[in-house]
Amino acid sequence: MSLGPAGASLNPEQAENFEDMEKQFAVKAVQHMTTYWAILEKMRGSKLRLTKMDDEIYEHLKKDFPEFNPKETIDEDKMKSKEGKERWRNFMMTYEKTVEDYNFGTMLRSNPKFEYSEKETIFGLLDLIPTSGYSADQGTAAMRMQFYAIEIAR
Repeated sequence: MSLGPAGASLNPEQAENFEDMEKQFAVKAVQHMTTYWAILEKMRGSKLRLTKMDDEIYEHLKKDFPEFNPKETIDEDKMKSKEGKERWRNFMMTYEKTVEDYNFGTMLRSNPKFEYSEKETIFGLLDLIPTSGYSADQGTAAMRMQFYAIEIAR
């Protein structure tokens, strides 16, 4: 199966939904989750620096989402609503050129008081950045920038 001619850029809007790509995506997301949790087990989250821009990201989150309370459980329905998607998309696009993998799907704890579990984890794809083959109907996702912003605030 080919993605196109060698050297050609891949247009995510025209790419097919390849099962192997989905599996690779899931493996990377689980690796990220496992690594992050292992770090949290050894060090308080408040002592971590997730990016070189943590302070800027935190201030931006407070400005764009003044209602966000890092101690509360994330309202998944609100996050994946039309308005929620638009707000997060605008937030994330600020980091398109400055944060590597800013739009990569990442698992996010919905409740900061619990570790990752099936009930307490938000995953899927939020449809914030158009990616062929994925839709909001498959669940909610945390994109890497959402993960950074929320975990920095926590």
